[in-house]
Amino acid sequence: MSASKLDAVYRSFLITKFFTKGWGKPENLRRLFEFRKVVSNRDECFKLVEKDYPVTITKEQKLADCRLLEGFFITPLERYLPGIVPEIAQKAHFQILLPEKWQDPNYKPVCLHLAGTGDHFFWRRRNLMVKPLLKEAGIGGIILENPFYGLRKPVDQVRSSLHNVSDIFVMGGCLILESLVLFHWCEQNGLGPLGVTGLSMGGHMASLAATNWPKPLVLVPCLSWSTASAVFLQGVMSHSINWDLLEDQYLSDGVYREKLSKMVTVIDEAFLAGKKFVQSYSRNIQKENINSEPENNIKPETHVENVETKPATAKETDNIIDLNRNIILKTKIPPEANDDLKVELTNLLNENKISKQLYDKLLSNRNFELEPQDIEILNNLNKEHIRERVLLKFQKKEVNHFSVETKKSLENKGTATVHEKLHTTDKIIETTQTTRANELMLSKNVDTKIEKKPWNVSDLATDFLVSLPFLKTHEKKIDISKINWRDREALQFMRGIMDECTHLSNFSVPFDTSLIIAVCAKHDAYVPRDDVGTLEEIWPGAEVRYVDAGHVSAYILHQSLFRSCIKEAFERSKKRWRDGKHVD
Repeated sequence: MSASKLDAVYRSFLITKFFTKGWGKPENLRRLFEFRKVVSNRDECFKLVEKDYPVTITKEQKLADCRLLEGFFITPLERYLPGIVPEIAQKAHFQILLPEKWQDPNYKPVCLHLAGTGDHFFWRRRNLMVKPLLKEAGIGGIILENPFYGLRKPVDQVRSSLHNVSDIFVMGGCLILESLVLFHWCEQNGLGPLGVTGLSMGGHMASLAATNWPKPLVLVPCLSWSTASAVFLQGVMSHSINWDLLEDQYLSDGVYREKLSKMVTVIDEAFLAGKKFVQSYSRNIQKENINSEPENNIKPETHVENVETKPATAKETDNIIDLNRNIILKTKIPPEANDDLKVELTNLLNENKISKQLYDKLLSNRNFELEPQDIEILNNLNKEHIRERVLLKFQKKEVNHFSVETKKSLENKGTATVHEKLHTTDKIIETTQTTRANELMLSKNVDTKIEKKPWNVSDLATDFLVSLPFLKTHEKKIDISKINWRDREALQFMRGIMDECTHLSNFSVPFDTSLIIAVCAKHDAYVPRDDVGTLEEIWPGAEVRYVDAGHVSAYILHQSLFRSCIKEAFERSKKRWRDGKHVD
C-alpha cells in the first residue's frame, strides 16, 4: 500500500498536537482497562443501559424540509466510572433531523453519525451527510457531539488536542454507551431500522458502537480500520505526538511498566510472527527445490509464487494454518515429532511452566485458538529451556509440518532460518530473521551461500541510532519516522493499550455482518492497514470497498460514495424489515 503524499503534507500544516500532558493517571487507565472487558461483551454491555434511559428534548423546530430536534442526556459512563469523564463532557448533546412525513409509516430509517477527528459541533455532518441522506433517501439522522469536542470540550483544551492518551479511551467508552441510549430512544419512538456511520475516527467509533447492539444494525465505517494503534504509531498522526514526554513518564513511574503493561496485549503480533515465518520458510524451500533440480530440467521462466496468493491444492490443504486470529489448524505431524513434543510438554507441565489447558491444546488433534492467557504463559517462559523444549517443537507443530528429513536437508545446506523468540517484558512475540553468517550456518563444516538482506535508508538510520548513542543528544530522543515501535518500551506500551481498548477483535462481532459496508482509501496515510488484522478476517460476512485515493482526498472527493453505501446498506435492511421490526 503506497501512502498518499497529500496526507503527509496536509498533516504537516496542522499544528494540533495530541496527548500533550502524557498518558493520564495510571489509576484511570487501570479502570478503563478493566471496564473494557465489560463493554467488549455484548450481553454484558447491553445491560448497562436501560431501555427508558432518561433523555431530555430541549428544542423541536419545524424547518422547510424537515423537523429538527435537540436534546441531551448524561453519559452512562459517569455512572460506572465516576469522575473519569470531565464534568463539561458528561452531558451528551445531540441533534436529530427527521422528515416531515415518512414515505412508509412502517419504515422509518434513522442513522447515527459519529464525529471524526476535529469535527466539532453539528454543522459539518448535518450539511455533508444528514441533510443529503434525508433528501435523497428519506433516511433520518442523529448527530451526537463527541466527548472533548464542541459543547463537551474542556475549557483548557486547545482545539482537538486531547490532553492524555486515556482521553481517547474515555471518548470511546462514552460513545459506546451513548449510542445504546440513542438506539433505545429511537425504538421507544417507533423509529427504525437503525444504523450508525462515521468518517475516520468516527468510523472506528461507529464500529465499536455497533458491536454492542443485539439486533440487526446498518454499519458503514468510512476511512477507518480494525485498530487505532496503527494510526498513532505508523500513520502521519504519529508525528503529532510528543513521544519524548510519553517515554519519560513511562520510565519514571513504575506503575506503567510493572502493572499496566501486564494488562494489555498486542493483538496482531503473534499472528504476524507466524505469517512471516511461513512466508520466509516457504520461500527458502522453493528456492532450494529450484537449486536442486538438474540443469536440463530447469524451465526457462521459473517463477516462485508468493505464499499469500498461491491457491492450495487438495494435498497442500493438510498443511494450512489460519493465522488470522491465532487459530492453529491441526495437520498431520510426523509420529517421531509428536512423541518428542509430548515428552517436552509433559516436562513443562510437571514443572508448572504451562497450564493443563495449554498442554491439552498443543497435543490435541483439533483446531484450537491461543487465548490471551495462553500467550501470557508462553511469554513468561523466558529461560533458555523455552528455546530447547517448546519453541522449536511448536514451530514444527504450527508451521507447515515439514518432515524431519526435509528439515535436516535444509539445515545441512545452510538455509537461512527464522528465529522466533518470546519477549517477556513487553508481552509480544517477535519474529526476527538472523542474517549473520555464524547464525545462518547450522553446520560449521558446510559452505553456504548467504543471501544478503535488502536494506533501506530507514534501517540504516535506525542502525546509526542504536550503534552511535551520542547522536541522540543532538536531536529528539524519539524520531517516530526512524524508530520501529518495537524498539522502545514506551512505544510498545502505546501499541498494547491501543490494541487493548480499540482493536475490533477484542469486541463482539456485530449481530448481522451482512449489513456492514466499510469504505477504505487505498493509499491512506492516516490509517495504515499493514501488519494489522483485516475487517474481513475479524467480521466474516462484512463487505469492504476501496477508493483509489488517500485519506484527505477521499474525505473531500468521495462524500457521495459514502452516502451511497449508507443508502445501499439500508436497502439491504429494508428487505428484512416488516411491521416495525426485522424478520429472519
